[in-house]
Amino acid sequence: MFGNPSYPTYQIFLAAVIAAAIVLVLMPLFIRLMRHEGIGQQVRADGPQRHLVKQGTPTMGGVVILAAVLITCAIQAHWTMDLVLAVLATYLTGSLGLLDDIESVAHKRSLGLTPSQKMAGLILISVAFCVLAVNFCGVTPSVAFPGGAALDLGVLTTTVKVGGTAVRLPWLYMFFVFLLMAGLSNAVNLTDGLDGLAGGCTLVVMLIMGMVAFSYGERNLAIFAAAISGALVGFLWYNCYPASIFMGDTGSLALGAAFASLAVLTKTEICSLVMGGLFIVEALSVIIQVVSFKATGKRVFLMAPIHHHFEKKGWSETKVVIRFWIVSAAFAVLGFALYFQLR
Repeated sequence: MFGNPSYPTYQIFLAAVIAAAIVLVLMPLFIRLMRHEGIGQQVRADGPQRHLVKQGTPTMGGVVILAAVLITCAIQAHWTMDLVLAVLATYLTGSLGLLDDIESVAHKRSLGLTPSQKMAGLILISVAFCVLAVNFCGVTPSVAFPGGAALDLGVLTTTVKVGGTAVRLPWLYMFFVFLLMAGLSNAVNLTDGLDGLAGGCTLVVMLIMGMVAFSYGERNLAIFAAAISGALVGFLWYNCYPASIFMGDTGSLALGAAFASLAVLTKTEICSLVMGGLFIVEALSVIIQVVSFKATGKRVFLMAPIHHHFEKKGWSETKVVIRFWIVSAAFAVLGFALYFQLR
C-alpha cells in the first residue's frame, strides 16, 4: 500500500491518481489494438444522423477502466469481504457487458445479447450479491429513508442449510436489490449515448459515493469508489468530444453495478436513487416513450433517451453533455445531503 495508512483521506486521493495514471498510459495502446483488430462501435441506424460518423470508433474501453480499478484496489486497499463482493459484482456485470459488446461487433449491429440473456445474467449476479451481502457482510435486509423511516424487507425470509451453514434468503430484499442493480446498470447503459456523457455523470456520482463510504466507515469501499472516479478521469481524456474510444456495455453495465453495490453495502439504497437521478431520468424517458407510443401511437420526446431529444431540438452534443453533467452533480449533492438524514 502506497502512502501512510494513518492518513486515510490521502490513501483515497492517491487511489484516484493511480487509477487515472493507469488509464492514461494504457488507453492509447488499447485504442491502437482495437483499430488494428477492426473492433469498432456499431451506431444505431435510427439515431441522430450526425452520429453516423462515429461508426467504427474503437469500443470496449471499459476493459481498461476495470483493469485500472482492479490494479488500484490491489495496491491501495485491504481485501475485506465488502470490497471483494463489490468488485465481483462489478466485474461479473462488466463481463456480461463484454459478451454483449463482442456479440455486437461480431454481427456488425448495434444490438448484442438479447434482452432476456442480459436479464438472466443480471438476475444471477444480483441475487448472488444480495445473498452474500446479507449473510457474510452484515447487510440488513431493509431500506432506510431520509428522516428516520425504514422498510423491513426481511419479513419473508427462508433459512436453508448449506454445508452446515445457515444461509438466509430474504426474498423481498433480493427482489429489491435485483431491481436496483439491474435498473442502475441499464440506466447508465442508456445514458452512454454521447461522447463523455456517461463517464462524466458517473464520475461525479462516484466521488459522492466515495465520501459516503468513508463517512460510513468503509475505507476500502471509499478507495474502490475513488479508483473508479480516477479511472473515469483518465477515460474522459480520450472519450471527450470527438471521442477516440467508447466504454461500451463493458463499462456502462459495470459502472451501474458498482454504483448499486456501493449503495447496498453502505445502506444508502434510497439516497442512491437521488444521487443517480440523471440516470433515472434517462431510463424513465425511454419507458415513457415506449408506453406512450404503444398506447397512443404518439411520442412524448423527439427521441429517447432524453439526451437525444435535446440534440433533436438543436443543442450541440457538447452543450447536452456539459448541462447533463451539471444536472447529475446537482442530483448527487442532493442525495449526499439526504444521506446525513439517515444517520
